[in-house]
Amino acid sequence: MVNLRKLMEKINTQEPLQGALRFDEPMSLHTTFKVGGPADIWVRPEGPSFPRYAACLLRTARTEGVPVFILGGGANLVVSDQGIRGIVLDTTGWSGWQIDESSVLLYAGTTVDKAVEVCADHEREALAFLAGMPGSIGGAIWMNARCYNLSISDVLMETWILNEQFEQVWVPFRPEDFEYKISPFQHRQVLILGGRFKTRPGDRSALVAEMQKYRQDRETKGHYTLPSAGSAFKNNHAFGKPTGKIIDELGLRGLSLGGAKVADWHGNIIVNTGTATAQDIYLLTEILKKRVKEALGYDLECEILFVGDWSQDGHIS
Repeated sequence: MVNLRKLMEKINTQEPLQGALRFDEPMSLHTTFKVGGPADIWVRPEGPSFPRYAACLLRTARTEGVPVFILGGGANLVVSDQGIRGIVLDTTGWSGWQIDESSVLLYAGTTVDKAVEVCADHEREALAFLAGMPGSIGGAIWMNARCYNLSISDVLMETWILNEQFEQVWVPFRPEDFEYKISPFQHRQVLILGGRFKTRPGDRSALVAEMQKYRQDRETKGHYTLPSAGSAFKNNHAFGKPTGKIIDELGLRGLSLGGAKVADWHGNIIVNTGTATAQDIYLLTEILKKRVKEALGYDLECEILFVGDWSQDGHIS
């Protein structure tokens, strides 16, 4: 069994860490659901050495057979109550941007909401439709984040990654590689370092007004009322109506299990009422999938990612 403390010391001798490192770090501190057990190691590199440190860490961990989980803003994520074995590489210390006349380069750890504000401050129109969305730019690219009928892929030009050989490369955008909430990076063992997005000139006051409209809509829908991950399930146009409406019409709004609950105000939002465990949230999503399948024959696809050690968690019979 690998001694993780010695492993991190070995990495630090090769590429000194600028940032934070903690053992047995509660993942409830790093997810929007506010649940999750401890990570064996949580590390958040910061500053310009981030790509070098990340490459060293990933290469060494692979050699030693230690799993690494890449963490962004912690949205759309439920970590098991048992936590995560191995290393959690937190990318939120890798934040920044570069803007020119036609594009903006955003580092992966930049929060989505900050990226939207930066574009508006520079009078560039690009990402206003993401205003108020939690999470990071890296996570938004990875999941091809979508809202208000627009996706990240509608404005993405190229993605900056550490590839499978731990080399920094740029991946040009190809529309055939992206689908509804799917990106090519979901099928590769790579680290997203950033993305370049096409922009066009925009009036700052108009952009701010648009951003406020989207933020207000999210607030009205209750996205910020209690800890959650926003939409719990993907929408499927083949079903003929949004998932939230399907769940509502089956009378499942307000259904609860432990401290997890289908929001009283929206059928496709599961919330932590204050005492939820990761297991509560997982089992509630399974109940919803089962009820919809039995009633309508539809297979709901969960938008929430369940990660970590689930070996001791229950299942729906």
